[in-house]
Amino acid sequence: MMEGAPAKRPKHLNLLVIRLPLPGIVSILHRVSGVLLIYALPFLVWALAVAADSPAGYAQVAAVFGHPLVKLLLLATIWAALHHLCAGIRFLLLELRIGLELETTRRLAGAVMAASLALTAVCGWLLLL
Repeated sequence: MMEGAPAKRPKHLNLLVIRLPLPGIVSILHRVSGVLLIYALPFLVWALAVAADSPAGYAQVAAVFGHPLVKLLLLATIWAALHHLCAGIRFLLLELRIGLELETTRRLAGAVMAASLALTAVCGWLLLL
């Protein structure tokens, strides 16, 4: 280091204050959706095991899944799975060096958000039937 030159110190970036671009938001939501899926997995495995055990178990799971709060949680889990899938495809394309230009990256991030929300809306509509 040169004499008299000020030492370069790392800056503290408050993530609650800075405004992330859409690709950054999609990246963070990809991680959040993965965590939601990990937490939902034991409940979903339990529901599958109980429903497959007997007709009474199936009726029990159907009653639990009929509750509006459980339907909302199931919809959030469906969003997490669909968003994680769409964002994972986007990250795979980036690994293949496809869509590295700034504008293309923004468009792909917007497409991930739109596709995951649209697919979740379709699944939510089917869930309410």
